[in-house]
Amino acid sequence: MFANVELVRRFGAGRFGGSYVSESLVSVLAEVHEAFESALQDKNFHHSLAVLLRDFGGRQTPLFHAKRLSRQLGRNIYLKREDLLHGGAHKTNSTLGQLLLAQRMGKTRIIAETGAGQHGVATAMTGAALGLPVEVYMGAVDIERQRQNVRRMELFGATVHAVDSGGATLKDAINEAMRDWITNVGSTYHCFGTAAGPFPYPSMIKYFQSVIGTESRQQILERTGRLPDAVFACIGGGSNAVGLFSGFENDACVSLHGAEPAGKADGSNLHAAVLTKGSIGVFHGMRSLFLQNQEGQIANTHSIAAGLDYPGVGPELVALQDSGRASFSAISDDEALNAFEQLSLLEGIIPALESAHAVALAIKKSQEFAPESNLIVCLSGRGDKDLDEYWRIKELVQ
Repeated sequence: MFANVELVRRFGAGRFGGSYVSESLVSVLAEVHEAFESALQDKNFHHSLAVLLRDFGGRQTPLFHAKRLSRQLGRNIYLKREDLLHGGAHKTNSTLGQLLLAQRMGKTRIIAETGAGQHGVATAMTGAALGLPVEVYMGAVDIERQRQNVRRMELFGATVHAVDSGGATLKDAINEAMRDWITNVGSTYHCFGTAAGPFPYPSMIKYFQSVIGTESRQQILERTGRLPDAVFACIGGGSNAVGLFSGFENDACVSLHGAEPAGKADGSNLHAAVLTKGSIGVFHGMRSLFLQNQEGQIANTHSIAAGLDYPGVGPELVALQDSGRASFSAISDDEALNAFEQLSLLEGIIPALESAHAVALAIKKSQEFAPESNLIVCLSGRGDKDLDEYWRIKELVQ
C-alpha cells in the first residue's frame, strides 16, 4: 500500500531539509522519529492503518479517465481521485497515520495548522474517530474564505483558533501551532499538514501520502499496460506531489511536473511560486526555498487557492528540481479558474482550486507530449469548499 520510503534527514546532497528548531523541540522530534521507526516495524500498526484507510477513508480511490477532456486535448488525462477520499482531500491519508502514531506515543492532545481548511478538517474528523481532542490554528484571512471548512471542523468537535498576525494565512497559522507545541510538548502531538518542516516530518508525511503513487502506478498499469508519460500535482508545501511522485520517481520515462500558484497573470500582486521565484533560507524548522527579501524576512504571499498560499516548499521537492528530476511551473489565478470551470463542464467534477492548478498545467503541457500519451493528474481535493470564493470572484469580474 505504501512506497518503500527512506527516512531522509537532508535532501539534495545535504543542502535541504534538516531540523532547525529550538532546543525544547529537539528531544520531541527525536521521540516522533523513534516512534515512527518503531511503528514501521509493527504489523499491528500497519494493519490498523490499512483498515482505517479502507473502512473510514474509502481507499482505494479511483483512477478516472477524463474522456471528454482527453478528446479535446488528443492526450489521455487520468485523474487520481483523492477528492473522493473521506473528508474531500488527500490530507486524510496523513492524519490517519499521524494520529495513530500519536496514540502509540501516548499523546492526549492534537494540534494542527491549516490553510484551505482541508488538513484541519481531516485532523478534526480523525480526532473524532479516534477519541483525541483537536485544536486547529487557521489564519483569519483563510477563515473568511473557507467558512464551510471551519464549520466542519467545529462539528467534529475541534477548537479553531483564528490567527491575525502577519498575513493571517497558512504561514502564520504554522507559527502559532509551533509556539503551542513548544509550550505543551509533553501531552501534545503536532499533526503537520504537509511534507515540510523539520525532520522527520518531510519523510514521514511522504510515507503516509505514498499510497497515492503506489495506487496510481498499479491502476495505470492495469488500465493501459504501461507507465504514464507524465504525472502532475499542485504544489503548496508538497504532500500530494511527493505522494504521487513516489510511485514513479525511479522511472526515468515518467516526467514529474508540479504546478505552483503565480497569482494574477499581470504579476501585479504577491504570489506563492516558491520553486520558480524563491531563494534558500531557513524557516519552520527546515532549510529550503522561500519567498523572502534580501534581509531574509519571509514574504506575505497570495494565491486564489488558500492551500497553496505558503511562502515555502518541502525540501525534497527542491532537491528534485535541483537534480532535474522534476520540473515546476507557475499557474496564474486565471488559468486555475479556467481549469476549474473546464473540468466542471466537461467531466462533471468540481476540483479544489488547489487541484485546478495541476489540471491547468496538464492542459498547458499536454501538447508537448505525443498524441494519445497518458498523463496522470492528482486531483488532490474537491471544490465544494471553494464555491463561495469562486462566485465572489466571478461577481467582481462582472
